[in-house]
Amino acid sequence: MKDEYAKYEQECERIRAENGKLLEEFAEWLSAKGLTSKTIQEHCANIDFYVNHFLLYEEALEPPEGVSYADMFLGYWFIRKAMWASKWSIKSNGASLKKFYTFMHEKGKVTKEELDELKRDIKEGMPEWLETLSRYDDPDNDFDDVW
Repeated sequence: MKDEYAKYEQECERIRAENGKLLEEFAEWLSAKGLTSKTIQEHCANIDFYVNHFLLYEEALEPPEGVSYADMFLGYWFIRKAMWASKWSIKSNGASLKKFYTFMHEKGKVTKEELDELKRDIKEGMPEWLETLSRYDDPDNDFDDVW
């Protein structure tokens, strides 16, 4: 068991190092698109949380493997784990994921079909995720009724 956990931690450290380089490239890509430094910082912070916390939470997943996890992230995990979860932050993270995976597609790391599916999932899932957040934040709501 200890060996398994040590392997997992070692793999996470390797992925985090690669993610650091990837986030730098992402920031440069956003800059080339003409985004302001504040907007670039926001997108990079959102993606850092996604790739270095969510994708490494239970398994050591690399960013290309995370392209299909928007629903789990924004509709459940983010609401429960990010104390700053709000309607604005869910929308912001959705926008960041679309930009990040567009960048990943341009790098050849995800397919056009995967990117299109991610965008569709975010568009279709957003109303439900925002409703889930409202139920989660409602002190009068029974926790069993949230999900």
